[in-house]
Amino acid sequence: MQAAALHQEFTATVRDLATDGRGIVEHPTGQVFFVSGVWPGETARFRVTGFKQRFGFAQLVALLEPAPARVTPPCPHHGVGERDCGGCPWQFMDYRAQCDAKEQRVRKTLARHGIDAHIAALRPAPDILGYRNRAQFKTDGRQLGFVAAGSNRLAPITDCPILTAHNRDTLRTLLGQLPNTAWKPQRKRGWTTLDVDDAMPAGDVVPNQRRPFRQGNSAQNSYMRQWLAERVQRLDPSRTVTELFAGSGNFTEVIAARGFQAIRAVEGVVESVAQLDARALQGTHALCHNLFVEAECRQLQARTANSSVLVLDPPRDGFKHIAALLPKKHGYRDVFYISCDVATFSRDLQVLLEAGLTVRELQPLDLFPHTPHVELLCWLQA
Repeated sequence: MQAAALHQEFTATVRDLATDGRGIVEHPTGQVFFVSGVWPGETARFRVTGFKQRFGFAQLVALLEPAPARVTPPCPHHGVGERDCGGCPWQFMDYRAQCDAKEQRVRKTLARHGIDAHIAALRPAPDILGYRNRAQFKTDGRQLGFVAAGSNRLAPITDCPILTAHNRDTLRTLLGQLPNTAWKPQRKRGWTTLDVDDAMPAGDVVPNQRRPFRQGNSAQNSYMRQWLAERVQRLDPSRTVTELFAGSGNFTEVIAARGFQAIRAVEGVVESVAQLDARALQGTHALCHNLFVEAECRQLQARTANSSVLVLDPPRDGFKHIAALLPKKHGYRDVFYISCDVATFSRDLQVLLEAGLTVRELQPLDLFPHTPHVELLCWLQA
């Protein structure tokens, strides 16, 4: 059979979801294509839009057999077109189906570690709209919005129902300031960024100025803090704690509240270290180390060799150099790994298991409804 050609149309049934949330379909030739806006089990007509090595990309032309859990997206800007917002790619599916897909992905990805019995049911978000406490808009001075799905194009918006009420008001205020020549992109920039946060008024928005990091869902962040607090409460506060990727202290505050007398909170961003120091949390000493550089991690291992509790909350890349902190005779007896990427967590988990630690419990939760994102809370013990 002739190979798939650009713009060719074909009919197929979606067999699975990729890690980025796109559907996986198979062309009659056997070639695999990735498609946005579809769900496993759906049959549809697709059009080939491009190729990359062994894989291809296609777009939905016509839905022939939709999934029973399909719903009407609550946002008018949802879609997969060139001018549609790509921020909530799963809004076309019932929320229960979204949660089921996330939990299945966690169990499937971690199956090789043999820990399924320790994986709890995914905790859904209390609110699936109005939860997002921060956001970054893009503007060219004439329009304002997010990035279109699968592109670098600006997708203009008039509203965003996943934002908190405060941030929606801020959005309306910013839209009312268009057109705005002060927001025209600088040379070599595609757009100007406007970072908003429900802890700040609209008048405090400064173009191209990032806000300090915070978890984007306040209700789920409260649960994460509670989860950690309940578990460190069982530990002897005379033990020494090392916390990695501490930021400005979201979880450091929880650890300090337990009464630990020696907490080494490690962060690579100088401004965050300064903010953490300024909070003067009990027993906490902030250290500045670039955790993405192996040599720095080895230096840190020497400085933290007497720690027996490890807490880490890395970005999506995970902690690539985690082995540097776990020599053959490491002293860690309790490890709390908070992850925002299932694949990199699986990689790092293998290192932890090989270092003699075992999973006591693992709690997946949905931090960002309508997206493929999954957060993981894992407690390991020696």
